[in-house]
Amino acid sequence: MLSFKVTDDLKESSRVLEAFIALPDTASKIEQAIEIMVESIKGRGKVISAGNGGSMCDAQHFAEELTGRYRGDRPACPAVAVCDPSHLTCVGNDYGFDYVFSRFVEGMGNPGDVFLGISTSGNSKNIIEACKAAKKRGMKSVCLLGKDGGALKELCDLPIIVPHQGFADRIQEVHTMVIHIMIRGIESELFSK
Repeated sequence: MLSFKVTDDLKESSRVLEAFIALPDTASKIEQAIEIMVESIKGRGKVISAGNGGSMCDAQHFAEELTGRYRGDRPACPAVAVCDPSHLTCVGNDYGFDYVFSRFVEGMGNPGDVFLGISTSGNSKNIIEACKAAKKRGMKSVCLLGKDGGALKELCDLPIIVPHQGFADRIQEVHTMVIHIMIRGIESELFSK
């Protein structure tokens, strides 16, 4: 017998999503993120995504749906997740874990590209450093955040915050939904007209 009720988790997940939807700027911020990424891709730019743990999986999921396909056949879109183990361990060993994403952005980011950072706390130091590097490279940054947005809400160009103070899994669930909406929006804007 489980020590918790499955329906309680489902209800909590629903409450977190409802609170996110109820924010006055949720839809407009997601639309802005789509517009930023579409403009970058139209200008021959790319999206570089990054996150830690489950958020790295979300960053990879975002990139693979753009380079592969989401809902329909269309040309591949330029996106890459920072997840190469040799890069992460090289930079982690030589410079420290706080710089594993920023070094990639410094090496691969160009003016007009977009950095998508994902941090459920809003305070991941390596995402903070990557946002700083993106700004120096002339890139825009969009961040999917949780809690109160942390330090990243002031550092990135467009923070999208899931206002949940509990465990990160509920925040990640909403982040996954936002990622799917952004991918759908990018596909729609670039290929359905």
